[in-house]
Amino acid sequence: MKKLRTLEIVEYLKEKKHCSMTELMEQFKVSPATIHRDIAELTSKKLIQKVHGGVTIANHKSDGGLEQLNSHFSDRVNKNIEKKLIIAEKALEHIADGDIVFLDSSTTAFHLARTIQQTNFSNLTIITNSILIIQEFYLFPSHFFLISVGGNFNCQLNSFLGKTAVENLKRLKINKAFFSAVGITESGISTFHETNAEFLKEALKLADKKYLLIDSSKFGKAGIFKICEMEEIDCVISDEKDK
Repeated sequence: MKKLRTLEIVEYLKEKKHCSMTELMEQFKVSPATIHRDIAELTSKKLIQKVHGGVTIANHKSDGGLEQLNSHFSDRVNKNIEKKLIIAEKALEHIADGDIVFLDSSTTAFHLARTIQQTNFSNLTIITNSILIIQEFYLFPSHFFLISVGGNFNCQLNSFLGKTAVENLKRLKINKAFFSAVGITESGISTFHETNAEFLKEALKLADKKYLLIDSSKFGKAGIFKICEMEEIDCVISDEKDK
């Protein structure tokens, strides 16, 4: 119920642009303590921001983490955000204390990373090639570990890719890999970026468990370069249902 309400708050603010705390309390019929907890959670995820007299949708253009992204990547961060948040919450259920988790450079994995920020795992290691996740790691619990693969910077995907990234990845162990794609069909899982496909192939080889994070708008769609076959994935996590 809480997760559904917070998603509804985001949608309400998108429409209203600005709301007072009192207005939100009345709209969602909750107590002052509840609405303040919801606002604190959404603010920590940088989905909304506090302003004089209330709250508004976060202005990502002025946000220190997102202002460094090109417009294409920034647009993708906020596209289908409600679906990505649902996917992130579902994916979190598959992560346990002590895991070594790979998160790719997709915007869906980025929202999973922000969800992980709010957890209280006593021991968790994150491996990633995502610049944005790396930039935000200071927000994670101080006892979490981060391993960046390095490599050639790809500004379109805001990530490290290429031969160096692949070679660095090969030296690591991964318990669970979470990644996204352009689309999924009976022919497999694919992307439009060849270097990203090659990098993800290696990550999936290393992982004990493989999880595809993909929203329902991508079902039946395909990119140019295949990442893997459907049979290679342990679980497909979407906003509709786990497969």
